[in-house]
Amino acid sequence: MSLTASHESSTHSALDTASQILLAPYGLTTGTLDKTLSSILGHDLHYADLYFQYQRTESWSLEEGIVKSGSFNIEQGVGVRAIAGERTAFAYSDDISTAALGEAAKTVRSIAGQGQARRIKLKSCAQPAALYAAVDPLPSLADADKIALLERLEQFARQEDPRVLQAMASLAASWDVVMVARSDGVLAADVRPLVRLSITVIMEEGGRREQGSAGGGGRSDYRLFTDTLLRDYAQRAVHQARTNLAARPAPAGAMTVVLGSGWPGILLHEAIGHGLEGDFNRKGSSAFAGRIGQRVAAKGVTVVDDGTLAGRRGSLTIDDEGNPTKCTTLIEDGVLVGYMQDMHNAGLMGVAPTGNGRRESFAHLPMPRMTNTLMRAGDKDPAEIIASVKKGLYAVNFGGGQVDITSGKFVFSAAEAYMIENGKITYPVKGATLIGNGPDVLNHVGMIGNDLTLDPGVGTCGKDGQSVPVGVGQPTLRIDGLTVGGTGG
Repeated sequence: MSLTASHESSTHSALDTASQILLAPYGLTTGTLDKTLSSILGHDLHYADLYFQYQRTESWSLEEGIVKSGSFNIEQGVGVRAIAGERTAFAYSDDISTAALGEAAKTVRSIAGQGQARRIKLKSCAQPAALYAAVDPLPSLADADKIALLERLEQFARQEDPRVLQAMASLAASWDVVMVARSDGVLAADVRPLVRLSITVIMEEGGRREQGSAGGGGRSDYRLFTDTLLRDYAQRAVHQARTNLAARPAPAGAMTVVLGSGWPGILLHEAIGHGLEGDFNRKGSSAFAGRIGQRVAAKGVTVVDDGTLAGRRGSLTIDDEGNPTKCTTLIEDGVLVGYMQDMHNAGLMGVAPTGNGRRESFAHLPMPRMTNTLMRAGDKDPAEIIASVKKGLYAVNFGGGQVDITSGKFVFSAAEAYMIENGKITYPVKGATLIGNGPDVLNHVGMIGNDLTLDPGVGTCGKDGQSVPVGVGQPTLRIDGLTVGGTGG
């Protein structure tokens, strides 16, 4: 099949599925959507859209071989948005019907006076090839097999080390069907599977207890989780707990910090990524506002947001405004070249949207959000980076943290870290926190590894009360002069 045919097939499949689930059962047609949008634009408004969503979710958790919790939920509804300049009106309903659409349209058009009537004619536009199968993950395993999968994961963890005192495993999935109808005539749809599996272990030795966690997932069904992958998660969780059992108190002070590849990119996401979202820059509240074309990072630092990575947790075939996602370069060789944009902010800033319009659900407004945010690889061998450090910290995994989005100031706790002494990794440390400012840290990147790695598929990002799945990634990095908070001398 040709590439063009594949595009058309994926587009029609998603639109057909969305129409069957979101329109047909309620007696709605594209003609109904045409009329609704036309009625909104009969007022002094320049843009409107309708966002339909149907979502099924489930979660399971197992502890000591016993199912501790299980949940199943169905949500559906429609959000109606209208825009006039900087003003936005929004209404939503969990009732998908002609009457509900009419009432929502009446509400949003109340922000404007009477205007010239405009007739809207929706058309399905060429969409990119689907980045994931439209498979529904929830029935991809029988309930008994889901429990058996969690039991195997727990058993693999216990087999790794007899000191495992407790093991807790969780499994979750969602199936999301969305349709976007816009006043510029675009009609687009997406069918989004998502699965996640995680394990947390508690180990004890000599009266001391430590924990470790691991997991992953992506836009797939439960068949993603092979026994090979389960063993990998179990090994990683036990390794982290085992390492922390042997850890000494972390020293404090300014020092060189080496960040491991992969999940440590969460620091990049939080401390830098949010500051590169269009709304903060339009409002002038980001440290990066008004700095396009300026050097904001050390040479060699290139940061992108890429929503087009097949099967990744943060990827989307189309964003929540119906636009194809892209690989958007934000910082190139240390120079700021762009921001992530949704349609509203892009229009106000006079630039093109980048496919980063995202929302938690039909009950929320879209805003500029990250998808998969990555720092490109450099040319240094990770071993060379470690060897270059006389005394410093090697942080390979992170737990929680706090960030001031507008300033980029952050505090992150390391879940797994080691001391580097005379170019060698010596002993594990516990209680290390990294303290700094994201834009400042970018200028102190001294070496960039050649080992770009993506996270395993566990990230969730919060902004303005909305949570969405995201991905991160980076190579091994050396950062000079970062403040480390610790518990040791």
